[in-house]
Amino acid sequence: MTGVTIDYGPFPATALVSSSANELTSERRRRLTHRALPALGGLAAVALVAGALVGSTAGTAGEDTARNFAEAWERGDFRAMHDLLSDSSKAGRPLPRFRRAYRRAAATATLVSLEAGDPTGQRDGQIVVPVTLQTRVFGALRGELLLPVHDERVEWEPRLVFPELRRGEELTRRSVPPERAALLALGGRPLAEGPADARTSPVPGVAGSIAGRVEPEDTAGERAALYTRGFSRDWPVGQSGLEEAFEQRVAGRPGGELLAGRRVLARALPRPAKPVRTTIDTGLQEAAVTALAGRLGGVAALDPRTGEIRALAGIAFSGPQPPGSTFKLVTTTAALEAGAVKTTTEFPVQTAATIDGVELENAGGESCGGSFRISFAHSCNSVFAPLGVKLGAKRLVDAAERYGWNSKPSVPGELPSTLPPADEIRTPLEVGSTAIGQGKVLATPLVMASVAQTIAEGGVRKVPTLMAGERTRSVRVTSRRVARTIESLMIDVVAYGTGVAAALPDVKVAGKTGTAELEDTRGPNADQTDDTSNTDAWFTAYAPVGRPKIAVAVMLVRAGAGGATAAPAARVVLDAAL
Repeated sequence: MTGVTIDYGPFPATALVSSSANELTSERRRRLTHRALPALGGLAAVALVAGALVGSTAGTAGEDTARNFAEAWERGDFRAMHDLLSDSSKAGRPLPRFRRAYRRAAATATLVSLEAGDPTGQRDGQIVVPVTLQTRVFGALRGELLLPVHDERVEWEPRLVFPELRRGEELTRRSVPPERAALLALGGRPLAEGPADARTSPVPGVAGSIAGRVEPEDTAGERAALYTRGFSRDWPVGQSGLEEAFEQRVAGRPGGELLAGRRVLARALPRPAKPVRTTIDTGLQEAAVTALAGRLGGVAALDPRTGEIRALAGIAFSGPQPPGSTFKLVTTTAALEAGAVKTTTEFPVQTAATIDGVELENAGGESCGGSFRISFAHSCNSVFAPLGVKLGAKRLVDAAERYGWNSKPSVPGELPSTLPPADEIRTPLEVGSTAIGQGKVLATPLVMASVAQTIAEGGVRKVPTLMAGERTRSVRVTSRRVARTIESLMIDVVAYGTGVAAALPDVKVAGKTGTAELEDTRGPNADQTDDTSNTDAWFTAYAPVGRPKIAVAVMLVRAGAGGATAAPAARVVLDAAL
C-alpha cells in the first residue's frame, strides 16, 4: 500500500505537508524514527516474530476486516471505517463523533499522511497492523495498531485513533515554538525582528507601515489550522502586511513532545526559520507613506524590470476599488489589438455619450474628442464608452485578465482585482461602463502599478513578488508595438493632459489618471470634478521612459480628481526613486 495525503477536516491537509519528511536524509530519517518511538521499534520486532508464529491465521476474515479498516484510514474515508464497526460500537460512537476523534488525533500529531501495512498476525486476540505516519513536526513515525475484530467487525475503542495508544490514554502534545525569523528590507535592515509576541524594528516609522501585526487568530477554524501546524492555538501569527505575507517562511517549525497519557511517543526540537529578505526599499516605502499623507488609500511601487515590489502603503493590495479612467489602458490595449482605432482616428467633439438612453458625461460636461491621441490625453468618456461597446465585453475581459484581473493573487493577503465574465456584462451600458473602469470593475493599486509595469516592459507583465531574488514569472500581455503606442499616449497625459501634476524636470514620465464615481457609476468618470466626496482619485505611471526604474500607482478614497490629488502623490514616489 502507498500512503496518501488525507483530508482531516476544515483545515487544509496540504498546509500540513511535512518539511521534515521532505528534507530528512534517509539516515536521519532512520535515526529519527527509531529514536522517536523507542518502544515502537521493539514492538515491530515482536510483530515479525508474532507474524511467523501465527502465519496460519493469515488471510482470515478478521484480517480482511482489519485490512479494509486500515486501507479506509489511509484514504481518510471515515464513513467506510465506521461501517466496519460492530453495532454496539456504532451506537456508542456515531459517525460525526467518530470522525472528530480521528481529526483531533491527526491535528495533535500534525499528521500529513499514513501508510498501513498488511496485518502481520495476532497478539492478545487482536489483529496487528503496522502503521507508518508522516508528521509535520515529528517526522516519520512507525508503530502498530492492535485491532479487536470479532465476527468480521471492529470492536472500536478510543485508543484506535493513533498507533501505540493504550486503553485509557489520551493523545496530547506539548508545543515548543521556535524564534520567529526577522523580516529584512532590500538592503538588509530589519523591518521586524524578535519573538512573535514582541516584534521590534530599528526603523519603526517605515516598518510600521509595511511589517504588519502579529496576533493570535480570531476564529476557532483559524486556531484549529494553527494547531495542525504544530503551534498552540493561541500562538501569535502574522495578521497583516509582511508578517502575514511571509507567515509560513518566518514562523519556523515548532517542536515539542507527542504524548500518550504521560508517555512520550516522540520528541522534536523547534527549528527557527532563516531571515527573510524582502523586496521593500525603505526609502521608497517612506516616500509612499509620505505621499499617502495619512489619507485613506493605497500606494504601490514596483521595479518595472523585475516586478519586485518596492513599496506598499495603506490599502495598496487589500482594498479593491473601481479604477475609473486608469482602466482605459486596458480598453486601449483591446482597441489597438483589434484594429478598432489608430492614434489618428477622429472622434466627435461632444459633452457626453448616450448609451441605452443614459448619458455618460465628460468631466464637468466639457466638450471632448478629436483624435484618439487627444481623447486619451484628456480622458474622454464620450469616446471610450462607445469604443467599449464597439469592442464588446469579450475583448475587454480578455485584455483585463491578461493584465492580472481575476487572477490568483501573487502576494499572500492580497485581494484580487476583478471584473465579471463577458457573458455577465450584457447590456451596451454595462459594456460602456466597464470600458471606463466603472460598472463592476474593481482594482487595487498593486494591479494598476502592474499594468504600468507591463507597458514599461514592452507588453510583458512581471508577476509582482515580495521575495528578493525570487525569479518572477513573465507573461506576454500584448505586443511590443501596442505597448509602445500606449506609452506614447501616456507621455502625452503627463505632458499636456490630465496628469501634468506628475511631471518631473528633465525626466520623461508616462502616466494615466483616473477618477472613479462611487455612488452613481452612470455619471461622470473623468479626471476633473467638483464633487470630491463622490470620487476615488487614481494615477498610475512609470519613469523614466526608455529606461524605466519605477512603476507606481496611487489610489485615494473620496479624494476628488485623479489629476488633482493622486498624480501629485505619485510624483513624490517617482521623485524619490529617481
